[in-house]
Amino acid sequence: MDGELTNGSARTGALRIDGTQDGAQGDCARDDSARAGAMSAPIVEVRNLVKRYGDVVALDHFDLRIEPGEIFGLLGPNGSGKTTAINCILQLLTFDKGDICLFGEPMTPTRYDLKRKIGVVPQNVALFEELTVRENIDFFCALYVDDRRERARLVDEAIAFVGLEDYVKFRPRKLSGGLLRRLNIACGIAHKPELIFFDEPTVAVDPQSRNSILEGILRLNAQGSTIVYTSHYMEEVEDICTRIMIMDQGRALATGTNDELKAMIGTGEKIQVEVAELAETTLARLEALPHVQRVLYRDGTLEAACANGTHNVSDVLAVLQADGATFGRVYAEPPTLNDVFLEITGTELRD
Repeated sequence: MDGELTNGSARTGALRIDGTQDGAQGDCARDDSARAGAMSAPIVEVRNLVKRYGDVVALDHFDLRIEPGEIFGLLGPNGSGKTTAINCILQLLTFDKGDICLFGEPMTPTRYDLKRKIGVVPQNVALFEELTVRENIDFFCALYVDDRRERARLVDEAIAFVGLEDYVKFRPRKLSGGLLRRLNIACGIAHKPELIFFDEPTVAVDPQSRNSILEGILRLNAQGSTIVYTSHYMEEVEDICTRIMIMDQGRALATGTNDELKAMIGTGEKIQVEVAELAETTLARLEALPHVQRVLYRDGTLEAACANGTHNVSDVLAVLQADGATFGRVYAEPPTLNDVFLEITGTELRD
């Protein structure tokens, strides 16, 4: 699927449901018949979702489509609507209008058959302080699995998956921040969900724990789980997500792969060149290059921020050579997801 940059405006067509139930069922039923014999249904499909808190529109005709097997990154500034969207998808919040389908079926508060296929790892660690590591995992697994033998096997697998074998009798207050995060994950995945929501799972953990968590998410995906991942750490999203949505003010602004999103913006590579001396006339010539957006020279280093172009480095070096400038090492850094995020959502601070 090609990346797309949208203005977040509502699609044409009727908005059928008031609250969460009946209209969504009709829509999913029609889609199921249309898809018969075609490609598989998306695992998550949200259309024209509207959620208001009084006069505040938290979700403004929000659309989302996630295919089976994806690691889907959901990005946005604080207050952009990410958490509200997830809570509506999970039927933890009522909403004003829209359609929500999971696994090709209408999602409603009473669809416990669908909820059994879902795992949630919240940002705030949600554990029982009076229970041990094993007892916590067993409690949450029991919400989905009644059979004790089967549950014991799943709990053992979850403990091994997150590497907590040496801590099964510990209570949460005795665990480090990284171990708590891993226990939080184990509680959310023990029942082997097909769809897992991770909300900021690496907040306030050390690099080793972060690496372990990210590797675990990749393993879950390799084992068949579809992942919805929210984070403010852009490098994590770049590393693990197959497709990414950037949202703000309750709207989807851009969706695509990491490379597709980078191709949408005007920001290109950042070039650094070690130059012993640089004349003002050379700086002026560099600034006049068609794809150079700004130039800075300080402490023996030339920095040139460029728009997308096919030969920005060679153009910059050609000017230096023509003016007789002696230069050393050259670095070219492509645009990052952080650059994309800031260009699309702006640099203004959020609450």
